[in-house]
Amino acid sequence: MVETQVVIKNSAGIHCRPSAEIVKVADALDATIKVQAASGSCVIGSVMELLMLGLEQGTPITLQVEGANEEAVAAQFKELFETEFDFPNAGQG
Repeated sequence: MVETQVVIKNSAGIHCRPSAEIVKVADALDATIKVQAASGSCVIGSVMELLMLGLEQGTPITLQVEGANEEAVAAQFKELFETEFDFPNAGQG
C-alpha cells in the first residue's frame, strides 16, 4: 500500500464534475484508491460517496492506493485531486 498527502486546490472543491472525472479514471485502473478526510473516508468508485466527503478548497486528504502500480497511481490521483478544474459556467458560450 502507498499513502500520500494531498490538499484540494480547486476553488469550488471536488464537486460533481471533478468527482465524475476522478471516478472515471479510478474505474479504469486495477487498484483500490481510498480517500480519507476529516469528514470521513471512501473508496473511489462512486461520485456520491466522494461528494459526501465535502472536499472544499484547502481540505487536506490522505490517499491510500493498493494494487497494480501503486506509486504511479498514487501520483496520478494526487495530481487529479490537486487539479484546478476549469469547467465553463452553464449558460455561457
